[in-house]
Amino acid sequence: MVENLAEADGVLVVDATGFVKKGTSSAGVQRQYSGTAGRVENRQLGVFAAYVSGKGRAFVDRELYLPASWTEDRARCAAAGVPARVGFATKPLLALDMIRRFWVTHRELGRVAGDEA
Repeated sequence: MVENLAEADGVLVVDATGFVKKGTSSAGVQRQYSGTAGRVENRQLGVFAAYVSGKGRAFVDRELYLPASWTEDRARCAAAGVPARVGFATKPLLALDMIRRFWVTHRELGRVAGDEA
């Protein structure tokens, strides 16, 4: 990505989106609001980062949002394959982690953009 797309005024775009899910055993699934559907449904939420420049765009990072109801239930997390070291983090904190990882790795970033979160 860096070799092909990096520019001094490149932008890291961070946004959350939801995935409708049936059942309750997939990591992070619960009834929650998603702007994608505009309502509360049974879903997972992910936070994604894409790098955009005049040369093109590419997804560069992602994090699965785990609601506190999940991270407080370690047996449920273990059953879904969530590592014991993973704790609760808000969507903005997940975004900040991705921004930090990108900056530490690439050091080529003009701006960061996102939505209201």
